[in-house]
Amino acid sequence: MEKYINMNCFDDYQLQEIERGLEQSVNIELYAKPEFDDSQMKEIRIGLVNDIDAAIYANPDFDSNQMFQIRLGLERNLDVSVYANPEFDGDQMWEIREGMESGIEFELYAKPVYDDRQMQEIRLGLEDQLDVSWYLDPEYDWSEMREIRYGLEDGVDVSVYANHNSDWVEMREIRLELLGDSSVVI
Repeated sequence: MEKYINMNCFDDYQLQEIERGLEQSVNIELYAKPEFDDSQMKEIRIGLVNDIDAAIYANPDFDSNQMFQIRLGLERNLDVSVYANPEFDGDQMWEIREGMESGIEFELYAKPVYDDRQMQEIRLGLEDQLDVSWYLDPEYDWSEMREIRYGLEDGVDVSVYANHNSDWVEMREIRLELLGDSSVVI
């Protein structure tokens, strides 16, 4: 039994993606649905063309950037189940995928409680083999995490300023004082 798709419910951009899929001989039934915008359709189509199990991310709860990150992970044979979650935005997924590819303990930050910039600070610290436990607290914003990471890189005693009593500007001033560089203007 053939399945028919009502083409009247798509805009011109969606129809272009459906047409491209037909030209490339992929199963358009996975994405020829009005709930997907043309960018989402494109990510699903590219996955199908590349023999990726696009059904993993063919979910309208994922935007096209999220779909892109999941597709990249699948193409690189990563366990995308770690981040194929609508709670993560595409930038968070990027940070988790980067950590997976780097071989670091990405599980430490693969949590929706961290935004993408916090995840980046933790990832960079892990890649530099720093003791990120100093700034794993999600109550630190990314710039505070960065100042603690810089202190760890500089070899200063971060316990002096790694607390919630200081904002990132104060943390930076203390870090620079500990470095003996009071000439730096903030």
